[in-house]
Amino acid sequence: MSKLYTPQEVADILQLKKTTVYSYIRDGKLTAAKFGKEYRIDELDLKAFIDKAKK
Repeated sequence: MSKLYTPQEVADILQLKKTTVYSYIRDGKLTAAKFGKEYRIDELDLKAFIDKAKK
């Protein structure tokens, strides 16, 4: 099983604001799963997002 990150953890990793991460999720640029009111981003989805940004 892959690690799951919170939007805040992703923001810290990418050195972005948490609101930017939520915008990426809302716009469909970053895949996230919603559990109740909380989002979690799978490690593999984060890697795919970063790889796509490199191109």
